[in-house]
Amino acid sequence: MLTAVKLVDQWAALERRLPPDWETVALRLRTEQPSERSEAARILGPMNVGLVGEELAFNVRRAGGASGPEAARRLFGRLDEARVWCLLEQREVVEAAPRLEEPEPAAAPRLAPQWDDALHALPPGWSDLLCLLELSSSALLTRAALLCAPINPTRDPDRVGFTFRCARTTGYGVSAPMARRCFEELDGEGITGNVSVLRSLSDADNVATQGAVWYVGGKVL
Repeated sequence: MLTAVKLVDQWAALERRLPPDWETVALRLRTEQPSERSEAARILGPMNVGLVGEELAFNVRRAGGASGPEAARRLFGRLDEARVWCLLEQREVVEAAPRLEEPEPAAAPRLAPQWDDALHALPPGWSDLLCLLELSSSALLTRAALLCAPINPTRDPDRVGFTFRCARTTGYGVSAPMARRCFEELDGEGITGNVSVLRSLSDADNVATQGAVWYVGGKVL
C-alpha cells in the first residue's frame, strides 16, 4: 500500500505545515490502484482536477469556495469512505504578498504656532501687517469667519480664506495677541489651514491718520 493514513488526515497534517500567509497550494494525488484513478478524479472533479503523468493535479485555495480547504476536506472524506486509498503530496505554495504599511498622514500644522512663527520672522520694529488666513476646505469658511470676527476678516476671492490686518500700535488692524486667540479657537475645533504675512511695514509714523492704508489690485484693504 502507498499509505495507511486516511486522505483526510494527510491533508490535515499538510495544512498544519503550510506557512501562515499561504494563499494557494498545488497538490498531487496518486491512487494505490491505478484502476481507481478515474474514480478519484470523478470525486475530486469540483476542484478542477487535471492529470499529470500518473498523478491527479489540483490546487486548494485558502479563499474558500469549490476549491477551498473545507471543500477539499469533504471530498477527501468521500474518497476515504469509498476506500480509495491515496497518497497526497504538496508541490508549490503561493503566499500572500507582504502588506506595505501606509504611513500615517502627518498632522496638519496648527494655526496658532504658525502665527507665532510668522511674527518671529518679522523685523523687530514691525508696525503694520497685511495677513492671509487660508483654509484647507471651503466648507470651513463660515465657521472660521465667525470664530475670527475680532480680526475683521475680508474674503479673498482668489483663495479659500481671508485677508486681515494686524497692527502693533495703530487703530487699523487687530492686535497680534487677539489674532492668536482667534487661531487658538480654530485649532480647538480642528479647523486647519495656513496663516502668513503678505506685507509688512516697520516703524511707520502716522500723520493725520490712524494707520497705513493698503492698496492691493486697486482695492483698499
